[in-house]
Amino acid sequence: MEEQRVSLSAGEWRVMEVLWTGPQTLMELVRALGEDPGWAKSTVTTMVRRMEQKGLIAYTTEGRTKVFRATLAREDAAAAETDSLLKRAYHGSVGLLVSALVERNDLSKSDIDGLYAILRRAEEEEQ
Repeated sequence: MEEQRVSLSAGEWRVMEVLWTGPQTLMELVRALGEDPGWAKSTVTTMVRRMEQKGLIAYTTEGRTKVFRATLAREDAAAAETDSLLKRAYHGSVGLLVSALVERNDLSKSDIDGLYAILRRAEEEEQ
């Protein structure tokens, strides 16, 4: 998929999470998504049709069955969401985001250790 700014709705994220595990028929999607309230077959069908029109998913035909797959990589969707969150809520500042997490005590020891490792790696790449 061409690089583009993508903003997925909560429902689209849910469908993509299923498709990122592998291709699915419509009925497989209905079964996977039907565990959540409000996800009837008609809801899934409408969502899939709209996502196909947006280019987020595509299908191949196997006999009389359509098999859907994601055309948007999870990493690309996550990167777009991260960029959007940083711009909207933190004026593009990673420091403000991390500061907000620290102030809310949302970072575990493991999270902090992971951040240090990421920062060391980033620092090494800069040199």
